[in-house]
Amino acid sequence: MQVVAGMDPRAPLADIAAHARRVEALGFDALHVAETTNDAFQTCLLALEHTSTLVVRPALALAFTRSPMQVAYSAWSLGAFAPGRFQLGLGTQIKPNIVGRFGVEWADPVERMEDYVAAVRAVFTAFQEGGPLRHEGPHYRLTRLQPEFNPGPLPDGPLPIWLGGVNKRACRLAGAVGDGYVTHPTNSDRRYLAELCLPALEQGLADTGRDRAAVQVVVGGMVATGRDDAAVEEARTRSRAMLGFLFSTPAYRRTLELHGWEDLGDRLRSMTKQGRWDELEDHVTDEVLDAVVVAGRYDQLARVLGDRYSDLADGVLLHPPTDPADDEPFAQAVADLRAA
Repeated sequence: MQVVAGMDPRAPLADIAAHARRVEALGFDALHVAETTNDAFQTCLLALEHTSTLVVRPALALAFTRSPMQVAYSAWSLGAFAPGRFQLGLGTQIKPNIVGRFGVEWADPVERMEDYVAAVRAVFTAFQEGGPLRHEGPHYRLTRLQPEFNPGPLPDGPLPIWLGGVNKRACRLAGAVGDGYVTHPTNSDRRYLAELCLPALEQGLADTGRDRAAVQVVVGGMVATGRDDAAVEEARTRSRAMLGFLFSTPAYRRTLELHGWEDLGDRLRSMTKQGRWDELEDHVTDEVLDAVVVAGRYDQLARVLGDRYSDLADGVLLHPPTDPADDEPFAQAVADLRAA
């Protein structure tokens, strides 16, 4: 099983090099770079510069705030800088952020992402093969690439493209056009994967005549872990608070709906409108927490994560310990999990 590292999405650029080196030393296969307060491509560049074996990919870079050509250039530059170690990850974000935070017009996100990926792939093909560029889709039209602006081929060929998303249409799109798919923290329980995500992804594969091996699935779920039981319980408490915040967002309520917990989402949403942010975690029950969050000591991680995901996914996301003093037992957990 692949083991993918996460990182603090608000980490300053000055901390990225040390984090990437530590992740590589801990034995991770890849590093996922979130895009919140830093530009994802700048962060990936720093991580690639200070490692030698680690695969680095945005999880996920905002697509609709950038042109497909701009993303293709940024990704291609990183692919040339670290051959075989950069993979492109693209996400849609939610309408309030795209419109209100970035001032970009909104359109059906799944249809737009399908056209976006096709546009980026058309650019990749032109870069790799040196031929003319022609993509004319419902949202993007790219028809001009003079030789002077073509960076030339990559030794390993065009870059893989990863996608994310939480509903059936997004999962189906990943199966149809993606090389990889990463689940959202709120939608990573076994039932969601088995009943909604993977069947939709497999339908997308069938639609395009591809088999399951064409798409790697990494579960981006929440994991509460630590050196001892007390540390695990502290991590569960932090997860409870985060889930209270996340499940108050309507776009992230697929798991609640699947389990029949819609009333929780409604209640949390109402509380945020009243400004009662500090009370959200009190409404996340142990039943909800246990369904969404995997918990176990470092010496239990390989077993508990393997039991939950080994038959459903190709990899799992883990965050390195806050305290570097835990690195030795945690590195053993990573090695055990990779061998699972």
